[in-house]
Amino acid sequence: MNTKPAFHGSDLEAVSAYYHIPQASIRNFGSNVNPLGLSDAVRTALADNLDLISTYPDREYTSLRKCIGDYCSISPSHVIVGNGSTELIALLIEQRAPKHALIVGPTYSEYSRELDFVGGVQDYYLLRAEHDFSLDLDDLCSHLTANIDLLILCNPNNPTSSAVTQDQIRAILEHCRQKKIFVMIDETYAEFAPDVSAITAMSLVADYDNLMILRGISKFFAAPGLRLGYGATSNQTFLSRLKEHQNPWSLNSLGAFAGEQMLKDQEYIARTRRLILSERERLLQKLRSFQGVRAYDAAANFILIQITKKGLTASAVFEHCIKKGLMIRDCSSFEALNGEYVRFCILNPEDNDRLLAALQELF
Repeated sequence: MNTKPAFHGSDLEAVSAYYHIPQASIRNFGSNVNPLGLSDAVRTALADNLDLISTYPDREYTSLRKCIGDYCSISPSHVIVGNGSTELIALLIEQRAPKHALIVGPTYSEYSRELDFVGGVQDYYLLRAEHDFSLDLDDLCSHLTANIDLLILCNPNNPTSSAVTQDQIRAILEHCRQKKIFVMIDETYAEFAPDVSAITAMSLVADYDNLMILRGISKFFAAPGLRLGYGATSNQTFLSRLKEHQNPWSLNSLGAFAGEQMLKDQEYIARTRRLILSERERLLQKLRSFQGVRAYDAAANFILIQITKKGLTASAVFEHCIKKGLMIRDCSSFEALNGEYVRFCILNPEDNDRLLAALQELF
């Protein structure tokens, strides 16, 4: 039997080969990367500083950590940098070695994959479609019992694009501190939120030593190939342990330099937020006029829709779009996301219009 493989958001090469469509002609709505691409200012700065390749990076990444501290309004002493947030997810889980982890899902599969490597029990606390994937704080806390030692939360969440407020996070951290539960929050998509300050936990880092926040520059700054991630925790004992077990010079010299340029590029940051916030609102309004679709509120730079039209599957919607050179994400591979769902990120207005036109042919 010829079974279609499950494609992930970054599987452009695999999709191109399977459907015999040149990569250059595919618009990737599945990768959740900023459509503006690399900042011109960063591109110029990199070109002018290529000789950095000939030098080792500062092993402590002092200048970069200060820049991250300024960007996030936290102490540089609470910052660790790494080879993408993926390295830091793996390092955190390896060093916490939880006996029983609770993951708020459905969500990014890398958390579960890393937990598999350390053994122990992992369970999901599932956000519910009938509640628009919003968090029931009291219900979550009732599941955070003394046998749990690690809570994993993606905020805004992938693939639901739902977000937990800072007030809710504070309440979770208070509860978890009493139960001796460490909390990992992945804020990969936080900078796309309508109001970043309303959802980020960065201002809570100094007050809660049972918290670590992870971020990267792959999505917001359109640099997934650079592999720069960073984490923030005020737990100095744990931070020291992470650094002891991290490979030296985990981030290369150009990556460290580029990271500083990106985080200081206020014009690019403002342009990105203007584009994403305006297009997100426009797309949601249009999608909600379609019959047979349920479009959920979105805090990230992507939108999740449920297909309610009888007889239409997520796979069929993916097939329809890819034949027009539009690669969206069939969410069937997400653990515990039951039903027919697709996800797509926000690109430039012209590309978004192409996708809306393709979807309108089905609904």
